[in-house]
Amino acid sequence: MEEALILDIQRMSTEDGPGLRTTVFFKGCNLNCGWCHNPESISKKPEVNWYSAKCIGCNICLSVCGQGGIYKNEGLKFKRHLCLSCGKCEKECPNAAIEMKGKKYDTAKLLKELVKDRAYFGRDGGVTLSGGEVMMQPAAAAELVKGLKAEGVGTAVDTAGCYDFKILEEILPYTDIILYDIKIFDNDLHKKFTGVENKRILENYIKLKEKNARVWVRTPIIENATDGAENIQKIGEFLAAAGLPEKWELCAFNNLCRDKYERLDREWEYKNAERTKKEHIEALTEIAKKYVPSAIYSGMLKEK
Repeated sequence: MEEALILDIQRMSTEDGPGLRTTVFFKGCNLNCGWCHNPESISKKPEVNWYSAKCIGCNICLSVCGQGGIYKNEGLKFKRHLCLSCGKCEKECPNAAIEMKGKKYDTAKLLKELVKDRAYFGRDGGVTLSGGEVMMQPAAAAELVKGLKAEGVGTAVDTAGCYDFKILEEILPYTDIILYDIKIFDNDLHKKFTGVENKRILENYIKLKEKNARVWVRTPIIENATDGAENIQKIGEFLAAAGLPEKWELCAFNNLCRDKYERLDREWEYKNAERTKKEHIEALTEIAKKYVPSAIYSGMLKEK
Protein backbone atom coordinates (compact mmCIF):
# COMPACT_ATOMS: atom_id res chain seq x y z
CA MET A 1 0.00 0.00 0.00
CA GLU A 2 1.04 3.60 -0.67
CA GLU A 3 1.49 6.33 1.93
CA ALA A 4 -0.20 9.72 1.58
CA LEU A 5 0.51 13.04 3.29
CA ILE A 6 -2.92 14.32 4.28
CA LEU A 7 -3.74 17.80 5.49
CA ASP A 8 -7.30 17.25 6.65
CA ILE A 9 -10.46 15.18 6.24
CA GLN A 10 -13.66 17.21 6.09
CA ARG A 11 -17.02 15.48 6.40
CA MET A 12 -20.50 16.61 5.35
CA SER A 13 -19.20 18.93 2.63
CA THR A 14 -21.58 20.34 0.02
CA GLU A 15 -18.97 22.39 -1.87
CA ASP A 16 -16.68 19.76 -3.38
CA GLY A 17 -18.88 18.01 -5.91
CA PRO A 18 -22.44 16.71 -6.09
CA GLY A 19 -24.37 15.67 -2.98
CA LEU A 20 -22.94 15.24 0.51
CA ARG A 21 -19.25 14.44 0.48
CA THR A 22 -16.21 13.64 2.54
CA THR A 23 -13.26 15.66 1.24
CA VAL A 24 -9.67 14.50 1.71
CA PHE A 25 -7.15 17.34 1.45
CA PHE A 26 -3.74 16.19 0.24
CA LYS A 27 -0.73 18.31 1.23
CA GLY A 28 1.55 19.89 -1.35
CA CYS A 29 0.84 22.06 -4.36
CA ASN A 30 2.80 23.00 -7.47
CA LEU A 31 0.98 26.32 -7.80
CA ASN A 32 1.51 29.26 -5.46
CA CYS A 33 -1.58 31.43 -5.86
CA GLY A 34 -1.34 34.67 -3.91
CA TRP A 35 -4.98 34.41 -2.81
CA CYS A 36 -4.80 30.78 -1.66
CA HIS A 37 -7.39 29.99 1.04
CA ASN A 38 -5.42 26.97 2.24
CA PRO A 39 -1.82 28.21 2.63
CA GLU A 40 -1.07 25.23 4.87
CA SER A 41 -1.66 23.00 1.84
CA ILE A 42 1.14 24.42 -0.33
CA SER A 43 4.26 22.97 1.30
CA LYS A 44 5.13 19.34 0.53
CA LYS A 45 6.08 18.61 4.15
CA PRO A 46 4.27 18.81 7.52
CA GLU A 47 4.23 22.31 9.03
CA VAL A 48 3.77 23.70 12.53
CA ASN A 49 0.68 25.82 13.17
CA TRP A 50 0.60 27.89 16.36
CA TYR A 51 -2.72 28.90 17.93
CA SER A 52 -1.84 31.93 20.05
CA ALA A 53 -5.19 31.99 21.89
CA LYS A 54 -4.51 28.48 23.27
CA CYS A 55 -0.91 29.10 24.32
CA ILE A 56 -0.39 29.24 28.12
CA GLY A 57 3.26 30.29 27.91
CA CYS A 58 4.67 27.17 29.55
CA ASN A 59 7.75 27.07 27.27
CA ILE A 60 7.76 23.28 27.10
CA CYS A 61 7.98 23.41 23.30
CA LEU A 62 11.19 25.43 23.47
CA SER A 63 12.88 22.76 25.55
CA VAL A 64 11.77 19.76 23.45
CA CYS A 65 12.81 21.20 20.07
CA GLY A 66 16.24 19.72 19.48
CA GLN A 67 16.83 22.03 16.51
CA GLY A 68 16.42 25.28 18.41
CA GLY A 69 13.65 26.13 16.00
CA ILE A 70 11.29 27.80 18.49
CA TYR A 71 11.88 31.06 20.38
CA LYS A 72 9.86 33.74 22.15
CA ASN A 73 9.26 37.24 20.80
CA GLU A 74 5.82 38.58 21.72
CA GLY A 75 4.59 35.02 21.60
CA LEU A 76 6.14 32.00 19.93
CA LYS A 77 8.21 32.31 16.77
CA PHE A 78 9.45 29.48 14.59
CA LYS A 79 12.64 29.11 12.57
CA ARG A 80 10.81 27.02 10.01
CA HIS A 81 13.89 26.30 7.91
CA LEU A 82 15.23 24.30 10.89
CA CYS A 83 12.05 22.29 11.46
CA LEU A 84 12.36 18.52 10.93
CA SER A 85 8.58 18.01 11.19
CA CYS A 86 9.20 15.57 14.03
CA GLY A 87 6.04 16.62 15.90
CA LYS A 88 7.63 16.66 19.37
CA CYS A 89 6.38 20.19 20.09
CA GLU A 90 2.84 19.20 19.14
CA LYS A 91 2.96 16.07 21.25
CA GLU A 92 4.25 17.83 24.38
CA CYS A 93 2.07 20.96 24.20
CA PRO A 94 -0.36 20.66 27.16
CA ASN A 95 -3.08 22.82 25.65
CA ALA A 96 -3.01 21.85 21.94
CA ALA A 97 -1.65 25.27 20.97
CA ILE A 98 0.69 23.64 18.45
CA GLU A 99 -0.61 21.50 15.62
CA MET A 100 1.39 19.75 12.94
CA LYS A 101 -0.50 20.14 9.67
CA GLY A 102 0.17 17.14 7.48
CA LYS A 103 -0.14 13.55 8.68
CA LYS A 104 1.01 10.40 6.92
CA TYR A 105 -1.68 7.81 6.23
CA ASP A 106 -1.39 4.32 4.87
CA THR A 107 -3.89 4.29 1.99
CA ALA A 108 -5.46 1.04 3.22
CA LYS A 109 -6.16 2.61 6.60
CA LEU A 110 -7.42 5.81 4.97
CA LEU A 111 -9.71 3.87 2.64
CA LYS A 112 -11.22 2.02 5.59
CA GLU A 113 -11.86 5.34 7.34
CA LEU A 114 -13.52 6.90 4.31
CA VAL A 115 -15.81 3.96 3.60
CA LYS A 116 -17.34 4.47 7.06
CA ASP A 117 -19.09 7.58 5.72
CA ARG A 118 -20.92 5.70 2.98
CA ALA A 119 -24.24 5.74 4.88
CA TYR A 120 -24.81 9.47 4.41
CA PHE A 121 -23.56 9.88 0.82
CA GLY A 122 -26.89 8.98 -0.76
CA ARG A 123 -27.21 8.60 -4.50
CA ASP A 124 -25.11 11.61 -5.58
CA GLY A 125 -22.51 12.04 -2.83
CA GLY A 126 -19.16 10.39 -2.21
CA VAL A 127 -15.50 11.16 -1.55
CA THR A 128 -13.57 14.04 -3.10
CA LEU A 129 -9.77 14.04 -3.25
CA SER A 130 -8.56 17.63 -3.08
CA GLY A 131 -5.56 19.65 -1.97
CA GLY A 132 -3.18 21.34 -2.34
CA GLU A 133 -2.76 19.37 -5.53
CA VAL A 134 -3.82 15.77 -5.04
CA MET A 135 -2.08 14.64 -8.21
CA MET A 136 1.31 15.48 -6.72
CA GLN A 137 0.79 12.17 -4.89
CA PRO A 138 -0.47 10.19 -7.90
CA ALA A 139 0.16 6.65 -6.65
CA ALA A 140 -1.74 7.25 -3.41
CA ALA A 141 -4.56 9.02 -5.26
CA ALA A 142 -4.89 6.17 -7.74
CA GLU A 143 -5.02 3.56 -4.98
CA LEU A 144 -7.72 5.48 -3.15
CA VAL A 145 -10.05 6.04 -6.12
CA LYS A 146 -9.67 2.41 -7.19
CA GLY A 147 -10.44 1.21 -3.68
CA LEU A 148 -13.41 3.56 -3.28
CA LYS A 149 -14.80 2.50 -6.64
CA ALA A 150 -14.51 -1.15 -5.64
CA GLU A 151 -16.50 -0.33 -2.49
CA GLY A 152 -19.23 1.35 -4.53
CA VAL A 153 -18.40 4.85 -3.26
CA GLY A 154 -18.69 7.80 -5.66
CA THR A 155 -15.44 9.65 -6.35
CA ALA A 156 -14.37 13.11 -7.42
CA VAL A 157 -10.92 14.63 -7.92
CA ASP A 158 -10.32 18.37 -7.49
CA THR A 159 -7.26 19.48 -9.46
CA ALA A 160 -5.56 22.42 -11.16
CA GLY A 161 -4.31 20.13 -13.94
CA CYS A 162 -0.70 21.35 -14.09
CA TYR A 163 1.16 18.07 -14.75
CA ASP A 164 1.57 15.35 -17.38
CA PHE A 165 -1.85 14.15 -18.53
CA LYS A 166 -0.80 10.51 -18.09
CA ILE A 167 -1.04 11.03 -14.32
CA LEU A 168 -4.66 12.14 -14.61
CA GLU A 169 -5.50 9.57 -17.26
CA GLU A 170 -4.66 6.70 -14.90
CA ILE A 171 -7.42 7.64 -12.45
CA LEU A 172 -10.14 8.53 -14.96
CA PRO A 173 -11.70 5.03 -15.13
CA TYR A 174 -12.26 5.16 -11.36
CA THR A 175 -13.31 8.81 -11.02
CA ASP A 176 -16.90 9.96 -11.50
CA ILE A 177 -16.19 13.67 -11.83
CA ILE A 178 -13.22 16.01 -12.21
CA LEU A 179 -13.41 19.43 -10.53
CA TYR A 180 -11.04 21.44 -12.69
CA ASP A 181 -9.60 24.86 -11.89
CA ILE A 182 -9.12 27.34 -14.70
CA LYS A 183 -8.12 30.59 -13.05
CA ILE A 184 -6.66 32.91 -15.68
CA PHE A 185 -6.61 32.53 -19.46
CA ASP A 186 -3.69 34.86 -20.25
CA ASN A 187 -0.49 32.85 -19.84
CA ASP A 188 1.70 35.71 -18.59
CA LEU A 189 -0.85 36.80 -16.01
CA HIS A 190 -1.34 33.19 -14.92
CA LYS A 191 2.37 32.87 -14.27
CA LYS A 192 2.42 36.20 -12.44
CA PHE A 193 -0.36 35.28 -10.02
CA THR A 194 0.15 31.51 -9.60
CA GLY A 195 3.85 31.00 -10.29
CA VAL A 196 3.30 28.68 -13.29
CA GLU A 197 2.25 28.93 -16.92
CA ASN A 198 -1.18 27.64 -17.93
CA LYS A 199 -0.41 25.93 -21.24
CA ARG A 200 -0.47 22.44 -19.76
CA ILE A 201 -3.63 23.21 -17.76
CA LEU A 202 -5.54 24.22 -20.89
CA GLU A 203 -4.14 21.31 -22.91
CA ASN A 204 -5.19 18.85 -20.21
CA TYR A 205 -8.73 20.22 -20.19
CA ILE A 206 -8.96 19.55 -23.92
CA LYS A 207 -7.73 16.00 -23.36
CA LEU A 208 -10.29 15.47 -20.59
CA LYS A 209 -13.07 16.42 -22.98
CA GLU A 210 -11.63 14.14 -25.65
CA LYS A 211 -11.89 11.32 -23.07
CA ASN A 212 -15.54 12.29 -22.44
CA ALA A 213 -14.77 12.90 -18.78
CA ARG A 214 -17.42 14.49 -16.61
CA VAL A 215 -15.96 17.89 -15.67
CA TRP A 216 -16.95 20.85 -13.54
CA VAL A 217 -14.81 23.95 -14.07
CA ARG A 218 -14.18 26.36 -11.22
CA THR A 219 -12.76 29.89 -11.45
CA PRO A 220 -11.94 31.93 -8.33
CA ILE A 221 -13.03 35.56 -8.59
CA ILE A 222 -10.10 37.58 -7.24
CA GLU A 223 -10.00 41.37 -7.44
CA ASN A 224 -7.47 42.71 -9.95
CA ALA A 225 -6.34 39.18 -10.82
CA THR A 226 -9.08 36.93 -12.20
CA ASP A 227 -12.17 39.13 -11.95
CA GLY A 228 -11.89 41.03 -15.22
CA ALA A 229 -14.66 40.69 -17.79
CA GLU A 230 -12.04 39.91 -20.44
CA ASN A 231 -10.67 36.99 -18.43
CA ILE A 232 -14.11 35.44 -18.03
CA GLN A 233 -14.84 36.00 -21.70
CA LYS A 234 -11.58 34.37 -22.80
CA ILE A 235 -12.11 31.36 -20.54
CA GLY A 236 -15.67 31.10 -21.85
CA GLU A 237 -14.51 31.16 -25.45
CA PHE A 238 -11.95 28.48 -24.67
CA LEU A 239 -14.51 26.22 -22.98
CA ALA A 240 -17.00 26.64 -25.82
CA ALA A 241 -14.34 25.62 -28.34
CA ALA A 242 -12.74 22.80 -26.31
CA GLY A 243 -15.96 21.24 -25.05
CA LEU A 244 -18.47 22.50 -22.52
CA PRO A 245 -18.13 21.42 -18.90
CA GLU A 246 -21.18 20.12 -17.09
CA LYS A 247 -20.96 23.21 -14.88
CA TRP A 248 -18.83 26.34 -14.65
CA GLU A 249 -18.70 27.81 -11.15
CA LEU A 250 -17.40 31.31 -10.41
CA CYS A 251 -16.23 31.19 -6.79
CA ALA A 252 -16.42 34.43 -4.81
CA PHE A 253 -13.43 35.61 -2.79
CA ASN A 254 -13.50 36.03 0.99
CA ASN A 255 -10.72 36.70 3.48
CA LEU A 256 -11.84 34.33 6.24
CA CYS A 257 -8.54 32.46 6.04
CA ARG A 258 -6.46 35.33 7.48
CA ASP A 259 -5.84 33.39 10.70
CA LYS A 260 -4.31 30.54 8.71
CA TYR A 261 -1.55 32.84 7.46
CA GLU A 262 -0.94 34.17 10.97
CA ARG A 263 -0.57 30.63 12.31
CA LEU A 264 2.12 30.03 9.68
CA ASP A 265 3.92 33.36 10.36
CA ARG A 266 3.14 34.56 6.86
CA GLU A 267 1.98 37.89 5.52
CA TRP A 268 -1.01 37.71 3.17
CA GLU A 269 -1.38 40.33 0.49
CA TYR A 270 -5.15 39.84 0.37
CA LYS A 271 -5.83 40.11 4.11
CA ASN A 272 -7.58 43.47 3.76
CA ALA A 273 -9.34 42.69 0.49
CA GLU A 274 -13.13 42.72 0.64
CA ARG A 275 -15.54 39.98 -0.33
CA THR A 276 -16.66 39.86 -3.94
CA LYS A 277 -19.54 42.22 -4.60
CA LYS A 278 -22.79 40.55 -5.58
CA GLU A 279 -23.46 42.85 -8.50
CA HIS A 280 -19.98 42.24 -9.89
CA ILE A 281 -20.09 38.45 -9.79
CA GLU A 282 -23.62 38.52 -11.22
CA ALA A 283 -22.31 40.54 -14.18
CA LEU A 284 -19.42 38.12 -14.67
CA THR A 285 -21.81 35.17 -14.52
CA GLU A 286 -23.92 36.69 -17.27
CA ILE A 287 -20.81 36.87 -19.45
CA ALA A 288 -19.97 33.27 -18.58
CA LYS A 289 -23.46 32.09 -19.48
CA LYS A 290 -23.05 33.34 -23.04
CA TYR A 291 -20.52 30.56 -23.52
CA VAL A 292 -21.47 28.00 -20.86
CA PRO A 293 -25.23 28.13 -20.13
CA SER A 294 -24.77 26.16 -16.90
CA ALA A 295 -22.48 28.84 -15.37
CA ILE A 296 -23.28 29.79 -11.78
CA TYR A 297 -21.65 31.70 -8.93
CA SER A 298 -21.11 30.67 -5.31
CA GLY A 299 -19.74 31.94 -2.02
CA MET A 300 -20.25 34.65 0.58
CA LEU A 301 -20.88 37.97 -1.13
CA LYS A 302 -20.77 41.65 -0.29
CA GLU A 303 -24.21 43.03 -1.02
CA LYS A 304 -23.13 46.61 -1.76
